[in-house]
Amino acid sequence: MTTGRRTLLLMLASAMLLAACGRPKFMAERPDDMVIGRADAPVTLVEYASVTCAHCAEFQAAVFPALKAKYIDTGKVRYVFREYLTPPNNVAAAGFLLARCAGTDRYFDVVEAVMQAQPEMFAGGTSKNALPVLRRIGQNFGVTDKQFDRCITDADGMKRIQAGMAQTDLQTPIEGTPAFFVNGQFLQRTTGDIQDFDRALSPLLSQTGKP
Repeated sequence: MTTGRRTLLLMLASAMLLAACGRPKFMAERPDDMVIGRADAPVTLVEYASVTCAHCAEFQAAVFPALKAKYIDTGKVRYVFREYLTPPNNVAAAGFLLARCAGTDRYFDVVEAVMQAQPEMFAGGTSKNALPVLRRIGQNFGVTDKQFDRCITDADGMKRIQAGMAQTDLQTPIEGTPAFFVNGQFLQRTTGDIQDFDRALSPLLSQTGKP
């Protein structure tokens, strides 16, 4: 067998393996990902979102509960959440850092609470209410004022967020949030509801015998 033919066969084998796995290497879970769902779920859904993004808050309130009940809680989909800052970036960072400080088991609850509080945080077209609102949310989840001040000024935590964003920009550039990838493929939403995910997930799940 010639070197060229051997190289071609190796390339084809790699491509087939990648297609079979359905999870490109660059979409592999990162150490700082926040995850819900079974590790052996046949489909992985990655969301890039920000707690200061109005569209993310709308998705969280209107679509995510149904998505979670239908696909994540049933073991069909593993949901990976990745933090991506949107303006005002300092408020978004503080929200994510607060959620981390609240603990892994309460992370998503804090993220949801911060998103729900967007109208209050940005009332009057400014972000002057953001810090008091975030502090109150922290108190509701057991974060003391001292812990809160330490959390939102965590330099290592901020570096982690920035590094994650840099990795995203390098490997999977996104044009806005929320952005979704199903088994590594970008999901173009058209209806803005659960049907977007039904159309993307159903064919993949049918192939695995878990429709």
